[in-house]
Amino acid sequence: MSVKESSFLEGGPNLQLLAAMTILTVSCSWAQNKQPTARAIEILADHDSRYKIEGQKQPIVTVRAGERITLRITAKKAKNLNRDGSVHGFTLLRAKDRKPVPDWDFLLKPGIQEFTAAAPSEPGEYLVVCTVICSQDHEGMSMRFVVLP
Repeated sequence: MSVKESSFLEGGPNLQLLAAMTILTVSCSWAQNKQPTARAIEILADHDSRYKIEGQKQPIVTVRAGERITLRITAKKAKNLNRDGSVHGFTLLRAKDRKPVPDWDFLLKPGIQEFTAAAPSEPGEYLVVCTVICSQDHEGMSMRFVVLP
């Protein structure tokens, strides 16, 4: 065996670097794929300016603090819409002081949209409100959002 062949088989510096990079890439890909899947919650933002969840008379979303969820929201046009085409809004407020929760303000256009987010880390009562003046009944477009420890 020649010196060149021996050096290649022993894993010269370039081959060792390539092997290390491959292992790192595979490890990172595996780790990314092992993240927990976000739980999907189906919500209807209806034409009558109401949020609805199938099987619930009064819609309530219940999640665990910090849980990753995917909101799959079907929005149907009410009477009005924003200049950008939004027909409803979906904003999460803390119930105790009505302050908006960061990263929880979504504009809804007609059709189905998905938003993935982490539930608030602070357990308690929250309120979802529509932020688009969708009709004369807009003020009644809200629902409870409960965060458990």
